[in-house]
Amino acid sequence: MDRQEEIADSPNEWVAQHIRHYLETNGQARSGMNDLLLTTRGRKSGKLRRTALVYVRDGDRYILAASNAGADQHPAWYLNLAANPNVTVQIGPESFPAAARTATPDEKPRLWELIVAALPSYQGYQEATSRDIPVVIIDRTY
Repeated sequence: MDRQEEIADSPNEWVAQHIRHYLETNGQARSGMNDLLLTTRGRKSGKLRRTALVYVRDGDRYILAASNAGADQHPAWYLNLAANPNVTVQIGPESFPAAARTATPDEKPRLWELIVAALPSYQGYQEATSRDIPVVIIDRTY
């Protein structure tokens, strides 16, 4: 992703405020949370889109849940990375290129358990929707 390109932050005001705070504090996560910024390429617009998400670690990988707080549709960031898996991640002050993919049916149960152990509210998100919440694996590409 070209660093000179303009990046549009989440249209959700709470998320946009969180992104601004994260950037202004050089990547300071919320207390007790593992936060990251994820930049994807818009599947329709082709523009860069940034959101703030909570993650868990699995070795060297970063694991996300496309929960959309239990809504019946996938979050836009997930649809974007499904269309183009090349993403940029910022954790703390460090940004790096990465590749994102949906966990396979064999991988998902163990990763979902990691997510729910760290963030029990995610079980409630799954119970709130009939959609199977995707788990996303992010690997650095350098």
